[in-house]
Amino acid sequence: MNWTELLQLPATVLLIAAAVLLLVSIGHGVSCRRRLRDRRRMAASWRAMLALVFLALAALAAGGGLSLRGYRVLAAESPVARITAHHMGPQQWQLVLQRPDGSQRRIRMYGDDFRLEAIVLKWQLPAVLAGVPPVYRLDRLSGRYNDPQQARTAPHTVVDFNRAGDMDLFSLQMRYPHWLPMVDTIYGSGVYLPLVDGGRYQVHLMATGALVARPDPATALRLQRRGG
Repeated sequence: MNWTELLQLPATVLLIAAAVLLLVSIGHGVSCRRRLRDRRRMAASWRAMLALVFLALAALAAGGGLSLRGYRVLAAESPVARITAHHMGPQQWQLVLQRPDGSQRRIRMYGDDFRLEAIVLKWQLPAVLAGVPPVYRLDRLSGRYNDPQQARTAPHTVVDFNRAGDMDLFSLQMRYPHWLPMVDTIYGSGVYLPLVDGGRYQVHLMATGALVARPDPATALRLQRRGG
């Protein structure tokens, strides 16, 4: 069994194994005590050694289960948006942004790349390990030019997604930070990728609170050919 297969094991299995091993260790401890009462020191020593061995195995299984569960939580990704690009002219694009709920928005964009930004609220570590995912709000979608000199004078596209107002979770946390003591931090996260005609891109939010963007295989191949 390699590390990849090991990491795919459910953490619950290891935690159950840890509980069983702990019960076995306790059983050997009780047996050791009985043998000491009967003055069977050799047998008691053997039971004591077995109790320590099973206790160590229980601790190892419990630690592995907790570590594996933390890894699986932190490595999880949630879909944020799907973006499809259509070339309309020199550095001009028609983007279709689709959210996980199925809603779509068409956007006319200028530039060489798209950049998607979000505001992320990340919980403290105990909540993360318990499986509480970070929450996010899309902030803006903008165009990006490869040439910084061109970016100074060329048309810019900025789409603002912030329609929540002053009573949303992020604004309240900034104004009244003691209301949600389990909040670790609130910060911005953004990703950008080059645009190609017919390109399809997936944007996900990791449990660590970072946005990641990936082109689909066909788009990745076209980007590789263009870069070569």
